[in-house]
Amino acid sequence: MTTFEAISGRLDALAIEVPSWAYGNSGTRFKVFGSPGTPRTVEEKIADAAAVHRFTGLAPKVALHIPWDLVDDFGKLRAYAEDLGVELGTINSNTFQDDDYKLGSLTHADPAVRRKAVQHNLDCIEVMNQTGSRDLKIWLADGTNYPGQADIRARQDWLAEGLRKIYDQLGDDQRLVLEYKFFEPAFYHTDVPDWGTSYVHCAALGDKAFVCLDTGHHAPGTNIEFIVAQLLRLGKLGSFDFNSRFYADDDLIVGAADPFQLFRILVEVVRGGGYGPGSDVALMLDQCHNIERKVPGQIRSVLNVQEMLARALLLDTDALAKAQAEGDVLAANQVLMDAFYTDVRRDLAAWREERGLPADPMAAYLASGYQEQIENERVGGAQAGWN
Repeated sequence: MTTFEAISGRLDALAIEVPSWAYGNSGTRFKVFGSPGTPRTVEEKIADAAAVHRFTGLAPKVALHIPWDLVDDFGKLRAYAEDLGVELGTINSNTFQDDDYKLGSLTHADPAVRRKAVQHNLDCIEVMNQTGSRDLKIWLADGTNYPGQADIRARQDWLAEGLRKIYDQLGDDQRLVLEYKFFEPAFYHTDVPDWGTSYVHCAALGDKAFVCLDTGHHAPGTNIEFIVAQLLRLGKLGSFDFNSRFYADDDLIVGAADPFQLFRILVEVVRGGGYGPGSDVALMLDQCHNIERKVPGQIRSVLNVQEMLARALLLDTDALAKAQAEGDVLAANQVLMDAFYTDVRRDLAAWREERGLPADPMAAYLASGYQEQIENERVGGAQAGWN
């Protein structure tokens, strides 16, 4: 069995990108709930993200969503973030909240709407030029609710055409990551419903296009780690959006619903070269904290990823390979389960203390007074939220 001491140094490479929108108000399609201390500006979102990094050492980047995080001077915002010890990361485009996009954006039957959607993404590339961001992430709510509503073949052609126009404007060091989603808000068909559709478009675009895998965007029972392994094998896994789901796209704290699934995913990430030196795979969160406090919700999330990564690194790969080669089904499964059931919490606490971090980041945050401070200071104004 691999020891924690043997994998301790490998944990230093873990960097998880947190989403700005996770610090704003969110909810269901029935109600968005407000909470004390919610940021009113993108600067306050970044300040909260910096607090997560300060207590965990795991979250050095903040993803932005445009136009939710639109400012006049992104160079100034970049400097503000860097002063707080974090960087601006992935830029997420939004072509799903304007009335024009009711029947689609990049796949809309009206060329004018398609041009508008393309231009928005080009504007996001300009934001990337100012923030120093590498990735443009595109998620489309495009789809239909009824058979016959639209030409599903033509929509794929329009999608390919629009993505090409966006892709061709990327800088040499920039990437396009195309997210997919099984269903919702479209219920009959979704234009990018699965990893295969995303992969086909990315492969056609070129070497700077990659698939984004959101762990909540699959049908029940989907073997997500197989998708991870396949995309790594193909060299097309660009990023993760980590979260948990019980029923649909619940956007719950990662690992909350099925920590064993998170472990299995990270086993494949490590095995396939998606973690550590030389990997370009971005590990990100995409969650909505509907009823819990936002900052501790993000702290819990990044700690869950770290814990399952440590367990994945503890996997005795030699013993596993031997059992697999010998066809010893039970022995192979036991090797995997031994790593999953290893309690690494005390080891991680010591690991953090060795690096000048709180042994228990959650307890340290609660004792710091930061939550009380933001609740007292952030009074008045309009709270940020995805509505």
